[in-house]
Amino acid sequence: MLTVLIDYGAGNLHSAEKAFQRMAVETNAGEVLISDRAEDIARADRLVLPGDGAFPACMTALKDQKGLFDALIEAVEVRARPFLGICVGMQLMAHKGHEYHEVAGLSWINGEVRRIVPSVPTFKVPHMGWNDLVIEDPHPVLDGIATGDHAYFVHSYQMEMTDPSECLAYCDYGGAVTAIVGRDTMIGTQFHPEKSQAAGLRLIANWLNWRP
Repeated sequence: MLTVLIDYGAGNLHSAEKAFQRMAVETNAGEVLISDRAEDIARADRLVLPGDGAFPACMTALKDQKGLFDALIEAVEVRARPFLGICVGMQLMAHKGHEYHEVAGLSWINGEVRRIVPSVPTFKVPHMGWNDLVIEDPHPVLDGIATGDHAYFVHSYQMEMTDPSECLAYCDYGGAVTAIVGRDTMIGTQFHPEKSQAAGLRLIANWLNWRP
């Protein structure tokens, strides 16, 4: 079993690598590899797309990697490899993003990415720090994770859902902010599971052993 964390120049993958490797060892889930090579994406059993920064820059970086974008589409859309998007990696799953200007996303989740506008004027953007999860729908990747568990967020934009059934969890930050999305073999987390202590490590372990 090979899990590949996709390196497309959109963030430091060190902490994610350590967390995924730790949980892969603890749950006997095989090898974890960071790679920017299309051939590694093609042979992977599972794929993780992290992301830090702006939606347009991350989408451009993903498409600029030689062969990587096409390998990702083939793996997820055609061969149905389990996929996990993290932070901007989750946002790229949407139909489109509206950060700076409109950019098409992967169209894997029915939603659009827009700036967070809290209803409480004193709430600052970016939404940064710990917040409670509110679980909407049960899912195998959420086994052992409950409403009230904490996750670590750092973001100014969020995915506004056009199909609420694809929102698995949200948090409250002057209004509902999408926290976890999913359908078919695809999962996305707006928060960083690798920085979310017990709940995040549990989610990683669940995902590594999920058989959709």
